[in-house]
Amino acid sequence: MKVVQIPLLRDNYGYLIVCQKTNTAAIVDPSESEPVLRRIEQENVTLTAILNTHHHRDHTGGNEGLLAGNKLEVYGHKSDQGRIPGLTRGVEEGDDITVGELRGKVLFIPGHTTGHVAYLFDNNLFCGDTLFTAGCGRLFEGTAEQMQASLKKLMALPDETKVYCGHEYTESNLRFAMTLEPKNHKLVSRLERVQALRARGLSTVPSTIEEEKHTNPFLRWESKEIQARLKNRTPDLRIDPVSVFAQVRKLKDAF
Repeated sequence: MKVVQIPLLRDNYGYLIVCQKTNTAAIVDPSESEPVLRRIEQENVTLTAILNTHHHRDHTGGNEGLLAGNKLEVYGHKSDQGRIPGLTRGVEEGDDITVGELRGKVLFIPGHTTGHVAYLFDNNLFCGDTLFTAGCGRLFEGTAEQMQASLKKLMALPDETKVYCGHEYTESNLRFAMTLEPKNHKLVSRLERVQALRARGLSTVPSTIEEEKHTNPFLRWESKEIQARLKNRTPDLRIDPVSVFAQVRKLKDAF
């Protein structure tokens, strides 16, 4: 298996999942078609499928262009029928995905949208806008309870799982995280590494589940430092996972 990251739009990433045995590939979240088509030609692979994590246009905008010249299977959550262009395979939790000889699993992770899914191939997680590197997506359609449950599901994956998310937001996310947990030494170190990468124009994705558990404020509802800072701002805040998560999300929305 080979993963090829493709920068799209202003700060999106699409991912070409290549089965090297069969020289076939699937594209995760093609925001636009032309850069994807160019990369497919460079890699000399045959595209067989589109894997959409959710219906937002900055993740599906390239579907029509890719379908114009190719007969492809288009995957997305079954509830997004009519919202994902060209959807042919409505999936749900636990469904299998095949790319050549590669086998993947579908994880249902609503919150950012009501029909959001992730695709897990071995230890490679393609999670769209639910889990970002050092962040998470806004609650456009789902609830804080749904999103916290979805993030908890992803946290249960093995620590070495690589996190391939939909956007290059890491530096901004970490600057926000520092306002809540400045004494977290792993967070401070990660911000320094990320700033050095971005200064050179390099990607900060993927990260790992382990790194996210240590430095992503949206996964750190058990952090005493974060709880104390939230309580200082909002004295009547209940200290439970959903309430802490919801308050962190509210603060990030205004950051």
